[in-house]
Amino acid sequence: MSTTEPTDGALETRGIEPVPNSERHARTRDLFPTWVAANITVLLLTMGATLAVSYGLDLSQILVVATVAPTVSYGLVGLIGIAGKRGGAPGMALSRAVFGQRGNLLPGSLIWVSRWGWETINAVTGAYALLTVLDIVFGIESSTFLILVTLLLFVVATFVISGLGINAVRRCNRWATCLFAAFSLLVLGRLIARTDWGEVLRRPAGPTHLMITGIGLIAAGGISWVPSAPDFTRYLPRRASSAAIVCNSLGGAVVVVLPLTLMGAVMAVATPDLASAVDPVSFLGSVLPLWMAVPYLLIALVGMVLINAMSMYSAGFTAQALGIRLPRPWAVAVNAVISLLLGGVLMLVAPSFIGSFLAFLTLLAVTFSAWAGVFGADMLRRPAYDAGALLDTTRTSAYWYRGGFSPAAVAAWALGLGCGLLFTTSDWFTGPLATGNPVGAYGLGWAATMATSFVLYAVLPKPPVAPGAESAEERAAMAV
Repeated sequence: MSTTEPTDGALETRGIEPVPNSERHARTRDLFPTWVAANITVLLLTMGATLAVSYGLDLSQILVVATVAPTVSYGLVGLIGIAGKRGGAPGMALSRAVFGQRGNLLPGSLIWVSRWGWETINAVTGAYALLTVLDIVFGIESSTFLILVTLLLFVVATFVISGLGINAVRRCNRWATCLFAAFSLLVLGRLIARTDWGEVLRRPAGPTHLMITGIGLIAAGGISWVPSAPDFTRYLPRRASSAAIVCNSLGGAVVVVLPLTLMGAVMAVATPDLASAVDPVSFLGSVLPLWMAVPYLLIALVGMVLINAMSMYSAGFTAQALGIRLPRPWAVAVNAVISLLLGGVLMLVAPSFIGSFLAFLTLLAVTFSAWAGVFGADMLRRPAYDAGALLDTTRTSAYWYRGGFSPAAVAAWALGLGCGLLFTTSDWFTGPLATGNPVGAYGLGWAATMATSFVLYAVLPKPPVAPGAESAEERAAMAV
């Protein structure tokens, strides 16, 4: 793979190989628009409506949910992102140091497949947004052909941005953040002026266990980004502030998740159908005036393109870490084709988009939490990563361990994942312990997964961190 330094506007040619110090010129403040853009989706409005209508929560409870959920999930994103500056490599490449060269294939494969679902959901939402704009502006009604065309346009736009690489992603994120903030303020102002606040504030409080379940529902989106966090911090200098990484990651998410979730909840008081709309995007087009709906949906469409671009950018690294020998842009193309195919099935066949989305989120949180628990526990003992060992997939690698597996990491991951599924309920799967206990009743299968994986890995015997694995330069940087 090429190790050419990426320049502004140029194609990023670097793959999973660690970034040398000479190329680490990123700034921690770039993470703020990155995680703003990762949350620019109208699905947060729908989820806020779900909290109000389906879960029966009042405004104060939804405020708690919309604050705690991104704080927990993107706090984790920021903490795991610290590994990126330590190792200079994508998350799933650094994961080799934890699970072993072969052991990493187990969580890596599951995470890669989960990315297909996440990208499919986003592609479908983006296609719906484009269909809505075509309908309300030009009167062009949806058809099978048009559905496939809009889906193709969305996926191609996603592929172009993610294929170009980190500089294209960063530039688009900065512009999208500014535009989305401006139009969100317009929508928010109209909502404040036209809402019957008496009716909103008179709503009774809902059950506490549903409020906790709601935290898991909203947090699932952020947890899905945890394995990708190092992908966006690996160009940071080794001396970059860890606190700044966490604060910018957390801040960028909260400023979007909190107001959009609350807006969705308030809108649902007057239009409760938002919580169950088959096509949530066209629903928004019908409740907003034309002059506001069109630009807002177009900006939201851009946001959804960027979310998918970030996801595909990470998925390309995951594919390479799994041994797919393709340059990074073509590894990204694999996920683009998959999301196109699965998106067509979801739009043309699936009877309930929102039902599919919520069920997927529930299982997604458990899947990613198992990896996060093990990787997070390993970060407590590993200050740096051996660049050569990360790329050496033979028996000579310091990360080969036993037959290519780290028994402690693989066992902790598998047992944590199994434990979480026991307590999980979704439309697609219900675990045997999903009722009759607080963990299952409160929708905390994902938390049980992460806690179990973390504790098991912490206590199980592990191979020591190889002395001398870090270069002299890395040891000096870590000592500062």
